[in-house]
Amino acid sequence: MREIRKRTTTLCSIATFISIVFLQYSYASNNVQSKTSTSDYTRGLYISGWNVGNPKTLKHFIDLANRTEINTYVIDVKEDDGLVSYPSSVSEVKRLKNWKAKYNPVHILREFHKNNIRVIGRIVCFKDPVLPVKRPDLAMKNKKGGIWKDQDEQSWLNPYNRECWQYLVDIAKEANKLGFDEIQFDYVRFTGNGDLSAIDYGNTKLSKYEVIDQFLSFARQQMPHTVISADVFGIICESPADEEGIGQYLEYIGKDVDYLSPMIYPSHYALGQMVNDVTFDKPDLDPYGVVYNAITRAKTRINAVKTYRAKLRPYLQDFTDDSLGEGNYQKYGAEQIRQQINAVYKAGYNGWLFWNVNNKYSEDGFLPRNKKRY
Repeated sequence: MREIRKRTTTLCSIATFISIVFLQYSYASNNVQSKTSTSDYTRGLYISGWNVGNPKTLKHFIDLANRTEINTYVIDVKEDDGLVSYPSSVSEVKRLKNWKAKYNPVHILREFHKNNIRVIGRIVCFKDPVLPVKRPDLAMKNKKGGIWKDQDEQSWLNPYNRECWQYLVDIAKEANKLGFDEIQFDYVRFTGNGDLSAIDYGNTKLSKYEVIDQFLSFARQQMPHTVISADVFGIICESPADEEGIGQYLEYIGKDVDYLSPMIYPSHYALGQMVNDVTFDKPDLDPYGVVYNAITRAKTRINAVKTYRAKLRPYLQDFTDDSLGEGNYQKYGAEQIRQQINAVYKAGYNGWLFWNVNNKYSEDGFLPRNKKRY
């Protein structure tokens, strides 16, 4: 048994080495880009790193795009687990072994692009259970000592530390070089739960939203020709300034990115929430109304900012949230999908993304390819 284990370990090490070398020498040859419609007409779904690495799942989603209006997929580059989803050549990622071979990016990008499907690389930014442990100097600190953790025992990178910025942007640059059509920054914010009063950010002068804005500006400077998007809380479309205290201020956060994706999930709005001067007693039961009014409110606000760069391209809900309690939620399916999509169009935008953490989508809700949207 020892000999078998030893051989297995050796083979795995060789396979890993080959994967890294293959990745390093594939950059130049992986220039096949998607020829599908522009980012303004993105109609996409999120797929996790593990799922896209499954050949059967990959084929399923390619087939789905070939027969429906879906033309884009959001794929994890750096996931919630803090790991890059493939053997990365970024020096600090390699040194700390902050990667796991979930999929071969060269292969999946080629397969998607051959079918004229755009691929967005999702990078989870400051929520990170790995790097703060290995590099405590980059972590949010606890005033009592050690690394601060939120109520879920989750560590976070300190957005005030610019070395964190470079780490994240280096990963983004690598993904862009591999052939991802767009970089999407998620968790581009401060934490909003746990004992926030116990956090030590170090010597800080800037407000939270100024730091997040400067991070995105830094990313733009480092990647001037890359399509960049950022995910934000849906509620910031309604809330003034940075009322949530997470560093997301609508009038400023879109000045250096091409697309802003507010996560307008009806189930995430409080009972009785007012959106665009409309009160929603049970938001989850009115997906059209919530999405339309949230986008309309955001549109009014950003249209008043002359230098605003970002266009809105919301994340929408394709999951059922029964935690809201009986009578406060509904089962989401094809009808709820179309209601949200039509709300986006009615508000004056053409692009949308859907989120389901398990990648189980209401596929009957997507129109057949080449059929008119209404």
